[in-house]
Amino acid sequence: MLKDLRLVWDLPIRLFHWLLVLSIIGSYTTAKLGLMPWHIRLGEFMVGMLIFRLIWGLIGPRHARFSNFIKGPSAILQYLKGGISSVGHNPLGAGMVVLMLLLLVLQVTTGLFSTDDIAFTGPYFPSVSHDWAEKLTAIHHKNFNIILAAIVLHLCAIVYYTFVKKEPLVPAMIHGGKPADHVPLQEAIAGSQLWRALIVILIACGCVYWLLHAAPPPPESLDY
Repeated sequence: MLKDLRLVWDLPIRLFHWLLVLSIIGSYTTAKLGLMPWHIRLGEFMVGMLIFRLIWGLIGPRHARFSNFIKGPSAILQYLKGGISSVGHNPLGAGMVVLMLLLLVLQVTTGLFSTDDIAFTGPYFPSVSHDWAEKLTAIHHKNFNIILAAIVLHLCAIVYYTFVKKEPLVPAMIHGGKPADHVPLQEAIAGSQLWRALIVILIACGCVYWLLHAAPPPPESLDY
């Protein structure tokens, strides 16, 4: 029951997680269906979300902060040997978070310069040569396959932790709580810091607005 839980994952981090899931699904679907205007909008939305996550990883609640869960290789080895227990992300989970964020930053960055060679281009396509745009577009496509592989690995880990280690990770990412007997009182968070999150959201929106309006004018034609 929820009353037997202690809060670990704040609401902003949970919303980020599920909105990211929906955005990745939407990006894949719109690309496959050729709905490029929507694909581009989703990419811009993901830029904002990633900016939010990077800032939130510095000033958010305890378990959202990078300093709380990013550890070195020695911590991973100790965890694998059973010598470390984690309330938030364990060392392996932290590695997956970092990997996914890096892959997504690469994905949205290359998307800014990409082209389909027909009608649609990223907002910063005019700022690079056509050869570079082609290279960045190729990276954009190949990197998404790596993202899909990382997602499969993540899902396998969830299945393992749910059915083998008996740690229900998915419900915790929905309601934010973990069993009180597994979360020391000093490790629980007092709240989700929603006002701070709102300020960070506004900053992220401002960054996206500036990024898009600082882009060069779109090309009149893709004929080369």
